[in-house]
Amino acid sequence: MEQFLTAYINRMRPQVTGLPADTAHEIASAFLAFRFRLFPNAIQECTRAISLIPDGGVNGALKKALSIVRAHAEDLENARFTADPTQVFSDEERPYLPVDLPPDRIEDPGTFQLDNALVLIYSVAAVTSPDDEETLAEHRKFIVRLLAGYKKALGME
Repeated sequence: MEQFLTAYINRMRPQVTGLPADTAHEIASAFLAFRFRLFPNAIQECTRAISLIPDGGVNGALKKALSIVRAHAEDLENARFTADPTQVFSDEERPYLPVDLPPDRIEDPGTFQLDNALVLIYSVAAVTSPDDEETLAEHRKFIVRLLAGYKKALGME
């Protein structure tokens, strides 16, 4: 799955290299705040990052990913469990996802949406935020483990 992640990051690289440094840092901060379970910070960082990202193309998927993470952070902060997520990636955003499965192969739609969102945000941050590169590298194994959960569904076992 390490190679899968590297290939995904390389696929995304040309589409996201134009993000300004401050926007890239906000995206990285949103991922890290969620990862460290600092949910109020994650909510704030996601909201700020969304406001800085222009519309269109991969940016629509990135904004949706940040919205999904923000919604999960809000649920976790408020001790709520939402089995049926309201924030989901659209058909137009699916080409930018690391794991794209048909609905009948998705066991837990909420977790699937969140995992895709986290991998997308991580990958964009890894490409665009050199100031956060070292800190993000420490979380690469976490992302690889998320992806490993989809190995069978992707036909890689």
